[in-house]
Amino acid sequence: MSAMMAAQVFYEPEKMEMKSVNVPVPGVDEVLVRVKGCGICGSDIAYYYGQSSLETKDGKGPLILGHEFSGEVVEVGAIPEKLGLFQKGDRVVLDPVQYCNACEICKRGMPNLCENKAVLGVSTNGGFAEYCLSNYTGVHKIPDGVTYEQAALTEPLACAVYGVSKMEIKLGDFAVVFGAGVIGALMMQLVKSSGAGKVAIVDTLDYRLDIGKKLNTDYQFNVAEKDSPYYTPDLKKSIADLTNGKYADAAIVATGSIPAMEQALAVTGRRARIVYFGLPADDAVVKLPALQSILWDKTIRFSWLAPLTWPTALQAIANGLVNVDMVHTHDYPLSELAIGIADVRARKGNALKAVVKP
Repeated sequence: MSAMMAAQVFYEPEKMEMKSVNVPVPGVDEVLVRVKGCGICGSDIAYYYGQSSLETKDGKGPLILGHEFSGEVVEVGAIPEKLGLFQKGDRVVLDPVQYCNACEICKRGMPNLCENKAVLGVSTNGGFAEYCLSNYTGVHKIPDGVTYEQAALTEPLACAVYGVSKMEIKLGDFAVVFGAGVIGALMMQLVKSSGAGKVAIVDTLDYRLDIGKKLNTDYQFNVAEKDSPYYTPDLKKSIADLTNGKYADAAIVATGSIPAMEQALAVTGRRARIVYFGLPADDAVVKLPALQSILWDKTIRFSWLAPLTWPTALQAIANGLVNVDMVHTHDYPLSELAIGIADVRARKGNALKAVVKP
């Protein structure tokens, strides 16, 4: 194996360079993976354009971005080798949130809130390169029949699994998903397969709602474009009409939009569960109809990352419970990463998920 590899090295906002760098050498507790596909996430776009600070570098590199990726094992450290967990040639996907598994928070069953976590592509080098290292505890084998491209979407799906689990869907529930982007499209499928009787999807772009319709959501609502066939001037009334005035049993907000977060409170009924998933601005504030929420015994929850959900997400793909191919719309070579980031940001060609292939 060559000691050098191609990598896109991020330095500062809108400054990234394709370079030849050393192939990383795995430590005793690490696995070296040849990257097969790495998704472009909204956070990658934010980092690239300087709209969000990297976790430990205040928005600056040098750093290899990319945290949604799959690949092939090429070298195994002494510990996972001794345990017989992985071998050369294994097809794997990487959980980028590398928990320490030893702090008090991890031991209390909250690894997503680990005090010592490292994040591939955020605080340490990630998947926009030919090779990447991972702690062996973050490596998951890809089930037979699942492609590398499909597996590259495991990270957003695992996050969606965690968020949807907090909705506590009951058989026959009327559920609403706000946001029909990649995460929302995955969530609406999980909600449906969890037993919801009817699922409504809410967005501001018709091409996303079209995908939601193809994914068998029951109702689609555009709350922004008056000339849309999905347009509703009053989402609360629309949901009330569909539920005989009882409103939704559960809602999840897969967007950082404050109006969407507040609408989720407005369209849910008695003992409803509302989950906030999307990330708003640092200073964003949601106005809560406090008395009505109390009188209707509502529960508001928040969802962050994907603790202990990766096996479930992989099996959801393998068993056909979730169609990830519907949201995988574009591919780019590693050399065109900056172009891909710009295209996804601009929604060029109705882009949803783009996958970069080294």
